[in-house]
Amino acid sequence: MIDPDLISLWITIKLAALTTLSLILVGTPLAWWLSRSSGLMRHLIEPLIALPIVLPPTVVGFYLLIVFSPAHFPGAFYAEVTGTTLAFSFPGLVIGSFIYSLPFYVQPLQLSFDALREELIEAAATLGAGPLDRFFSIILPLSRRGFVTAICLAFAHTVGEFGIVLMIGGNLPDETRVLSIALFDQVESLEYQRAHILAAGLLIFSFITLAILYRFNRTERPRWVNSHARVRGEQP
Repeated sequence: MIDPDLISLWITIKLAALTTLSLILVGTPLAWWLSRSSGLMRHLIEPLIALPIVLPPTVVGFYLLIVFSPAHFPGAFYAEVTGTTLAFSFPGLVIGSFIYSLPFYVQPLQLSFDALREELIEAAATLGAGPLDRFFSIILPLSRRGFVTAICLAFAHTVGEFGIVLMIGGNLPDETRVLSIALFDQVESLEYQRAHILAAGLLIFSFITLAILYRFNRTERPRWVNSHARVRGEQP
């Protein structure tokens, strides 16, 4: 029989991976739009995205539970299509984690996009580069520190979530019981030795992630900075 904590580890990794992938697909164009927009919509959407940073996760989880219930359209539509409820399910957990980790992905990437030199993008467009070509040849290389930071923070934040996953996912073994919930269960059961193992694993993972991230951001410099330094005869 597989150890329940190993199953929780697999569920946690799967949840963090799917959430991060969803954030890359949705959060990247959103961060780009926010960095290039200055209208009223930006001033409304920016604080809306940042709300999970200051709101207790139980507040976010409570309103998601209401939205996920069959009494409201998203939950009713999901129940009609799948025959199951969105609340207390793994797909509901992914949606909740996506919403709660969204600012941790969008904000560092938006700051990286804000720092891009507009003339480089305009020069590429003048030379005939299309939007996708400009993104992969100009924007992506110059914003790679922002991408690495956003991806690492989103993944690590999802791994460490507790309140929101407990609210909308519950504690269903083999389905929604992630590592943070498993740790809580071990403490409640006074299984401190197993709790130490889970807590130490999460602590080491978080520390290593942040250490690598800080090291990367200190050593990595945008390519155009190094190029300009070489032109001026300086040490990049």
